[in-house]
Amino acid sequence: MKLPFGDIAVPTAMVAKVQPPEGQRRLLPKLPTHLAWMVLFDLQTGARDAVVCGLRWDWEIKMPELGVSVFAVPRGKVKGRRQVRNRVCNSVAQSIIESVRGHHPEYVFVYQDRPIATMNNSAWQRVRRKVGLAVLHVHDLRHTAGMRLREAGVPEPTIADVLWHTRAGMTAHYSVAQAKEIVDDLERITSETHRQNRTLGMIVREAQGA
Repeated sequence: MKLPFGDIAVPTAMVAKVQPPEGQRRLLPKLPTHLAWMVLFDLQTGARDAVVCGLRWDWEIKMPELGVSVFAVPRGKVKGRRQVRNRVCNSVAQSIIESVRGHHPEYVFVYQDRPIATMNNSAWQRVRRKVGLAVLHVHDLRHTAGMRLREAGVPEPTIADVLWHTRAGMTAHYSVAQAKEIVDDLERITSETHRQNRTLGMIVREAQGA
């Protein structure tokens, strides 16, 4: 199974505290395939570890108008358990969903036909040390998605919706138009060409790694 590493922006800026792009580009190819899929999905959607690991097919809502799926995560699986939350896919996340479709009747991401408790497992810890990213934690992937959205100029209310930060006016169910807006904004982090609003810290780190 070929991983879609190509020219997408996944390795560009995993976390503010780690190395410039070439450092992150070492991580994903070294991970076991199932874990690389999960990490890549996390970087493209901003999902929490528990949501990625627990993602189920019966939560999927296919949106043919947009060419992607939305996963309606039940309130009991959401931190704080306040309401159902939607996990929207962009084209990269959707390609991962299609690649693992049919592997398991219930769970989206599995290993040896079993659901995975956490991405923070021995394989993750071993590989991050091996490639020199020992300071990288699984929860940093979610923060990285938010940072990359800001770098791409995505409005803060949309970032709050993607990261499930509570805000006034947040809805538990999207219309097609609302979902399209989020998909369009998430598409901005599938390519490095959208990094139009890099932070000063990121510029400094890239210069140091040059």
